[in-house]
Amino acid sequence: MNELAARAEKALSQDLCDHCLGRLFARVDTGLSNSERGESLRMAVALERALQDKEPLPPHSKCAVCEDLFDMVPRFAEAVVEKLQPLEFETFLVGTRIDPIIVEREERLWGVVGQDKAETIKAEMNQEIGKAVQSRIPHEVEFTTPDVVALVDTRFCHVELDISPLFVYGRYRKFSREIPQTRWPCNRCRGKGCSKCGGTGKMYQTSVQEHIGGPLQREAQGKDHFFHGMGREDIDARMLGNGRPFVLEVREPVRRQIDLLAIENEVNEVGRGVVEVTGLRFSTREEVRRVKLASPDKEYRVRIRLESKVNKEQLDEVVQSLKRIRITQQTPTRVSHRRADLAREREIKDLVLEEFDGASATLRVRTESGTYVKEFVHGDSGRTVPSLAGKLGIPCTVECLDVIEIADQS
Repeated sequence: MNELAARAEKALSQDLCDHCLGRLFARVDTGLSNSERGESLRMAVALERALQDKEPLPPHSKCAVCEDLFDMVPRFAEAVVEKLQPLEFETFLVGTRIDPIIVEREERLWGVVGQDKAETIKAEMNQEIGKAVQSRIPHEVEFTTPDVVALVDTRFCHVELDISPLFVYGRYRKFSREIPQTRWPCNRCRGKGCSKCGGTGKMYQTSVQEHIGGPLQREAQGKDHFFHGMGREDIDARMLGNGRPFVLEVREPVRRQIDLLAIENEVNEVGRGVVEVTGLRFSTREEVRRVKLASPDKEYRVRIRLESKVNKEQLDEVVQSLKRIRITQQTPTRVSHRRADLAREREIKDLVLEEFDGASATLRVRTESGTYVKEFVHGDSGRTVPSLAGKLGIPCTVECLDVIEIADQS
């Protein structure tokens, strides 16, 4: 008797089903299913015993490892199909929870027979239910990024779904100086609702996120939405020009085939004069990472008030001196309560004086990502060096700020 048959005979000292027998040797021959392999090994052992005039193997009654759990695969598959029925999806994957007692029995059998060629019962159950489900629905199994994972608890035939989020990429422009980019929970009640926020749980009644995410969540029938922007502008700054890239994430969507052009039109109609979106398209989690990690140059238009008299020649000279220089910025006073107090170097890549009327001026500034433009103008009590105010030797106040380009080349 060869080694394989001898190990199989040793395993069959217990009453095993073909699945549990074949799974012990899953890495020997990948051309067969575990059930087919187990049946073949059982026949080989029976033939060897007959040739050696040994007692025949007793007929199979109940598997000593899985208790014939694989007979339940059709029922598990039907439960998965029923659970998936309301969803729109293209790809799926099946996972399982196996009774720990069964897993322990399997591990004890490995101690007797060896596990060097074995596959786990969990892996086989995943495969068998997955194949049975795929034969019943017109969707494909996907192992890396499935739209939905069906998790079967084999003890109770209970199915839970892990639904992948829906991601939508676009660019937004913000014309209001009174709304934030994302939802801003009330800093007193933390979103629960109180007298300060009028029971809304929010510091601001709407945001760019809600203008875009509300319609997307509604159409996708999702549970919630999250906003991933390529940076953010201050609440009182407008986002103009080519718009800011973002990815909107809808959690647990029921529908995935939604009309993004209709959503775009709705957002732009309802948000007229406040928020506008362009180029909505379906996206991925990988693009979320790219958007969040991107650090493109940005261009701003800033209107400033000069608190003392200055002539145009003096202003021109200072503007020219601040082109293509590196500045050092200590964490601004206005955000120091929520950010570490660090000194950062940033480059002013271009600075152009567009308008000047003696008391005020308009500048166009192109900067490295992460530059605090307001502080570059007024100096933040010496925390930004050099600054426009510092170079002019007079106080300067930012009246309004607009982002006019995100230079991400997309």
